Amino acid sequence: MPDVPPTLADLGWDAAFAAAFAPHAAEGLAPARVMREGGAYGLATGRAERPELSAVAAGRLWHGEAGTGAPAVGDWVAVRLPASPAEPGLIRAILPRRSKFSRKAAGARTDEQVVAANVDTVFLVNGLDGDFNPRRIERYLAAAWESGADPVLVLSKADIADDLAARVAEIEAIAFGVPVHAVSARTGEGIAALAAYLRPGRTVSFLGSSGVGKSTLINRLIGRDVQRTAAVREGDDRGRHTTTHRELFLTPAGALLLDTPGMRELQLWEADEGLGATFADVEELAAGCRFRDCAHDGEPGCAVAAAAAAGGLDPERLASYHKLQRELRHVHSKQDEVSRLREKQRIKALVKAADRFRPRG
Repeated sequence: MPDVPPTLADLGWDAAFAAAFAPHAAEGLAPARVMREGGAYGLATGRAERPELSAVAAGRLWHGEAGTGAPAVGDWVAVRLPASPAEPGLIRAILPRRSKFSRKAAGARTDEQVVAANVDTVFLVNGLDGDFNPRRIERYLAAAWESGADPVLVLSKADIADDLAARVAEIEAIAFGVPVHAVSARTGEGIAALAAYLRPGRTVSFLGSSGVGKSTLINRLIGRDVQRTAAVREGDDRGRHTTTHRELFLTPAGALLLDTPGMRELQLWEADEGLGATFADVEELAAGCRFRDCAHDGEPGCAVAAAAAAGGLDPERLASYHKLQRELRHVHSKQDEVSRLREKQRIKALVKAADRFRPRG
């Protein structure tokens, strides 16, 4: 018996998305969800006659009044269906995102890269091997809290961890209000706890650096190999990019799992609130500082520095807090520069256009 294509509801569609789509329906467009990227976008339409569709994004998404940028995996979009199966569809609009996990794009340019959209729960995966890094976890937590999704910390490779209980306790001490699960895809330890998050119509994204086992966990949760995996390098436990693009998979339980390539770096984009949530202990201590604008860097009467000196706050954690703050200030400064340049270019274009219609003589 052939598989039944998923409906829009199976893909996470609800009344709120339907209401946002109403103006596009009047233009004869169809709703679809971005399931994968890489060249053309792979869309799921929920339509029995053509459940899958290849599509390209209209230029107006980058320019003009739309200005929303490229679609991301997980996005709900309004697409113009092609006249024939040989042609791609055309993505005309992106519906308002319920959540988005963003980072600063790699390189010198100051651009936002949306890694995943409309995610309900984000699994932040960190291996319990030689690549274990609490400071990296703090960075991912800041971005996850800012995204609007519910973060869950997944400590993979529990079967090879040294002193598993101590490692879990170390992360629980910095993950305020965030569930922490130690799992092993090889032995099955902890997998049932992760499966509890996989509810019908819900989207769960897997994020983490290369080699932490995201694809292996997805294969285990789905019950078959949908993603290629590879062993990590000997010596440093760093992984290879076996996942080369972002893609959504529908599980037998009805949830959607979003796999992403391993990130060699996660530069924060907009994460001021996320930083406050991640370092709630530092923020609470800061309320006791003598000066309201205390930078916790040598000022007199600094309650944060006093706590670090007395052993009530890990100095490495405070250093991580300062590092992420500096990074955000730098990004904000670059964003302001880009905004000023674009406004200058806009005014210049308006003046040039006005000159063309000015009477001569």
